[in-house]
Amino acid sequence: MENSSAVSSIILEAFYKMEDLKYLYFVVFLLLYMLVLFANTIVIFVIIINKVLHNPMNYFLCNLAVNGIYGGTALLPPLLGTLMSSSHEISLACCKAQIYFLHTYAIIEFTILSVMCYDRYVAICYPLQYHSIMTIKKVYKLIAFSWGYPLVTFALFFIMTLRLTICQNRLGRIYCLNFNLIKMSCGNTYIESVFGLIFLVVYSVPQLAMTFYSYGYILKICFKATKESKIKALKTCTPHLFAILNFSVGCFFEIVQSRFDTSYLPFETQLFMSLYFLIFPPILNPAIYGMSVKTLRGNIFRLFGCENRLKVGSLEHK
Repeated sequence: MENSSAVSSIILEAFYKMEDLKYLYFVVFLLLYMLVLFANTIVIFVIIINKVLHNPMNYFLCNLAVNGIYGGTALLPPLLGTLMSSSHEISLACCKAQIYFLHTYAIIEFTILSVMCYDRYVAICYPLQYHSIMTIKKVYKLIAFSWGYPLVTFALFFIMTLRLTICQNRLGRIYCLNFNLIKMSCGNTYIESVFGLIFLVVYSVPQLAMTFYSYGYILKICFKATKESKIKALKTCTPHLFAILNFSVGCFFEIVQSRFDTSYLPFETQLFMSLYFLIFPPILNPAIYGMSVKTLRGNIFRLFGCENRLKVGSLEHK
């Protein structure tokens, strides 16, 4: 399919604005990638080795961490290579591969977060039936759906982009996205734009419906509950709400950059907006859940030998 295009490589022009400080950017991006790998690997490892953490919410959290590594790896190693190259270009095939990986990362993230909403809904609204509803078989099905649905449906949509003939080879971004590549193609792309909107609905409406439905019922239950139950529900949902908010902010930044002219903004602001949804959720999710969930936090501290020090510190304060 690449042979049908008028170009064989894409020049990512945003990297030229980073030339003067490219070594500093390289160190920063490398440290961010190492942080993504470290934070998410710790969460995965701690959940796997501790049987006390083998419950539906932590299984979903583990998959969220795997997806964080998936998204970070799809973005940062190629970004580091392109940054240090003299031409700042990538092959058209690599550009298309990057589009698939980054888009599926975003859809998987959103899908897992919506499934976690459903888990919180069952835990708060049906606490006595929780284990009979959230069986291990059902958890595996939800995890399979969270990965299979985005990977397969986006592949079906992406076939349309792969069939396009690409005539332009300059992109003012630091990575490739589907919308940008469609705009760089030859001829009329009206059909692709229409199908893009249709698939955007397909990718977002089911997840949004599950999220609003789950939290709508949670709020309904909380209004009728005692003060103690409200506080408990709030503690249960807070890390998940922060994770959704964090990812939503990143998606908002990306939509703004893709659909509107942001050239009037300082380059550093544009760079921050471009990288937010690909870097900050994978970094902040482990921190949000690691610090908020008591059992997970305790096992992480125990892994690094910090638990005894914390106990000694708390006794000294007393």
